[in-house]
Amino acid sequence: MTDAMPTPLPAWPNVPACHGWLSLDARGRWRLKGERVEHGGLLAFLNANYACDDEGNWLVHNGPQRVYVELEAAPWILRLLPDGALQTQDGRSAQADAPVLVDAGGRVSLRSDLGPAAIDDRDLALFLAELTDPHGRKVDEAALDALLEGRPFVPLRWRGLAVSFAPAHAVPDLLGFRRSPAAVA
Repeated sequence: MTDAMPTPLPAWPNVPACHGWLSLDARGRWRLKGERVEHGGLLAFLNANYACDDEGNWLVHNGPQRVYVELEAAPWILRLLPDGALQTQDGRSAQADAPVLVDAGGRVSLRSDLGPAAIDDRDLALFLAELTDPHGRKVDEAALDALLEGRPFVPLRWRGLAVSFAPAHAVPDLLGFRRSPAAVA
């Protein structure tokens, strides 16, 4: 009997990256060519293989291929749970970190321990209810209006973190991600 070495597997072919097929909407739903992904196995695959490259592009590894993800809001979409916890679109626990940014449309974006994130718009009322001034007092409507308009206002805080205005187009640069990797050469 001979101790033969196993035949090595063939090398992966040079597979080009895929752009424009896969997206994550502002409520954390995967979409394939615009259609919502509903299949449990495919959702599990997407969530398990979701990652970020060194340039801030988010993608799904599909064997040798990189499938870049178009982001409507941010790489992670957070829900505010009744117990105060934050949960991502795929059920992971997350911790909020600064900066907390609000744009003119009311979208809340922030850094988390998992990466750049946005609060699901269904939880905007909960977010606003938790906003305080530096003394821990609830803020009035005038302070909220000023925040959304990007005007000077009383400093606001959410869960101890400073909240500031940022134009929607500036959020990806401020948090270090790209919404549209296909736009990158």
